[in-house]
Amino acid sequence: MVATRILPTVAGWAAGIAVTAAILGTPYLLFAYHDPQLHLVLDSADTGVALLVAFLIWGRYRRSGRLQDLLLAGGLLLLAVGGIGMALGLHLLGLEDGRADVWLPVAIRVVGALMVLTASVVGVRRVPDGWARVLTALPWATVALGLLLTYLLRGSLPVPLAATPPVSAEHPVITGHPALLVAHGLTAVCFAVASVLFACKAAQRSRGQDELLRWLGPAFGLAAFARLNYLLFPSLYSDWLYTGDLLRTGSYAVLLVGAAREISRYWSAQARAAVLEDRRRLARELHDGVVQELAYIRVETHTAVGDPEDRERMVAACDRALDEARAAIDALGRSTDEPLGFVLHRAARQVADRYNASLEVELDDSVHADDEQRHALVRITREAVSNAIRHGRTERVRLRLERDQHRRRLLVLDEGQGFDPATVKRNTTGYGLTSMEERASALRGSVNIDSVPGRGTTVAVTW
Repeated sequence: MVATRILPTVAGWAAGIAVTAAILGTPYLLFAYHDPQLHLVLDSADTGVALLVAFLIWGRYRRSGRLQDLLLAGGLLLLAVGGIGMALGLHLLGLEDGRADVWLPVAIRVVGALMVLTASVVGVRRVPDGWARVLTALPWATVALGLLLTYLLRGSLPVPLAATPPVSAEHPVITGHPALLVAHGLTAVCFAVASVLFACKAAQRSRGQDELLRWLGPAFGLAAFARLNYLLFPSLYSDWLYTGDLLRTGSYAVLLVGAAREISRYWSAQARAAVLEDRRRLARELHDGVVQELAYIRVETHTAVGDPEDRERMVAACDRALDEARAAIDALGRSTDEPLGFVLHRAARQVADRYNASLEVELDDSVHADDEQRHALVRITREAVSNAIRHGRTERVRLRLERDQHRRRLLVLDEGQGFDPATVKRNTTGYGLTSMEERASALRGSVNIDSVPGRGTTVAVTW
């Protein structure tokens, strides 16, 4: 299970290593092409995806208040603004001179990478009081300060790239200002460490708990190798298309997949919550209406009917109706996230308390069942416990839930009067044995009833 959660990150790193190794080890592989149009298209697509994912994670922060979400949203916002946004801002300020339009985006991306790295470290802790507004304003303050410093230092900024890219590229050319190379290297390290940490955190979460987190590892792994490729051939800010551009777009494509799955999971959760609330409303209506009326009928029948046999039959009918109503309330009003053992314990306890019988339980919480199986097991449990008390005349019932190798087993045991199963099966109206067998069959399992007159009964359901 853990290997499955980190598999996307392993695949992302494998892709990045393969591309980089091909560039370094194959002299005939061209990794730079002069294509301004495609370069602009990829930049625009990457910026759009980064903004979308940043907005999604900002929404998560508004609901959760987690520091990780706030830092991650801010980091992705800076990575998005460092692309087309900075080009537009510098164009409006008239600072497109081959210097400012390189240094400002790379500086903003370094800050964004540091925020992503910090987000991978802090985990799920909540934003400390007083820091929420500061961290929210940090990306915007970074952009504003960068624009201001760029404008003030526009005449003294060093030349970032000393050479124009060749017509074709067959070997890496590590050239450019040392600060530019350091910035690419630092960004690559930040993304690489963040990728590993996000993958570790995804492995610690249960499946489906945080769908987006599972895709942050491979996305930032690809982003790290994209920056490494820019370090090998640092001409990101030209009209050329590089393998680094393709790896960067691949990282944003993975982020887009994670965002889509996160949105799907969110709306599925909203739909389940709406259904659960409606089920609880119906359960309240049943409890306040049908159950109360049946309880009243039972009490009146017990006192008003003169013939003991008639009274016993009518009280038994009321008990069955109450069992049906309470089973419906449990099915409608309870969350499917409750452990199976807890659900069965509650169902058995309700029946035992009604007849003032004691209940002993031995439940393995590692045993699970899906929704349909839960319903069938609850009905079997209620029927078996009711039969043990009402017909077996026992004052103590034992309930066990256990795992036997690859099978799961539910046991209801009593030391009551017992009965002859062969005789009872010929009487289709007795004890509800047929109903229990049909429900066990629906579980893709079986029910075995072991009983001897005077020696108690054991009902074993295996599935």
